[in-house]
Amino acid sequence: MTDAGHYEDILGDSLEFLGGKRVVDDDPITYGPLVLSVAPKAISLLADHLFSPSIFLAERIERGLLECEGKTVVELGAGAALPSLLLSTLPNPPSLLVVTDHPDEVIFDNLNSSVMRNEGAVDPKCRVVAIGYDWGTNPSTLLSWNSRTWLPADDQKGYEVMILSDLLHFDTCHDLLVTSITTLLKRSPSSRAHVSAGVYTKPQVCDSFVEKAKKAGLDIEEIHTDLSEPWLGKLPVGGLDATDLALRKANCRYWVARWSAP
Repeated sequence: MTDAGHYEDILGDSLEFLGGKRVVDDDPITYGPLVLSVAPKAISLLADHLFSPSIFLAERIERGLLECEGKTVVELGAGAALPSLLLSTLPNPPSLLVVTDHPDEVIFDNLNSSVMRNEGAVDPKCRVVAIGYDWGTNPSTLLSWNSRTWLPADDQKGYEVMILSDLLHFDTCHDLLVTSITTLLKRSPSSRAHVSAGVYTKPQVCDSFVEKAKKAGLDIEEIHTDLSEPWLGKLPVGGLDATDLALRKANCRYWVARWSAP
């Protein structure tokens, strides 16, 4: 069995125990105004699941805890792209939102379909782009979007916000993830990378990522949330009630990374 296949079995078995009901079907996923889908099985990269960390970030976005108004945002390994697309529907959205995933045809086609399907829910002040991207590879295509004439000149050297949802379990790819962060995150004191993971990702795996991020010049802090806190999102989520959503939220970890002070 491949490493990815092994992770898939572990994470799939963990969903009902750690995160309540599964959201792993061919049926559309609804979150507020969004109608999303997960990719059919293509290659074993877990793009055919919607895991709890995406829902965790979505609740924080609903609560206004990710400061993205007017900023440029990129999500790596977006899958169904719930956090990114939810940002695009806010009354004060990012100016540019780039959603990326592995360029496998099935995975990317699903991502692109989700973007097109939800165009009507996107605030007109936000431009949404879907791009196939392998972590750690040449970022020129992604960065080229920051050179568009409709963006302010000071937004042309990287993204002000990055989203990494449930990517840390791929421990053999940590170096690639850190490389992607350091090449795509704008070198500004206000830039942030938001990283979420499920508790099914082993603590030593998360610790390894954190150490690599620090060695790369990032100040990364874990934000500890109240595990007894109820679900505070207001938008309806298809197939999950408040109890299910609170359980999913309680079984996630969350870090915020920024550039270390010189």
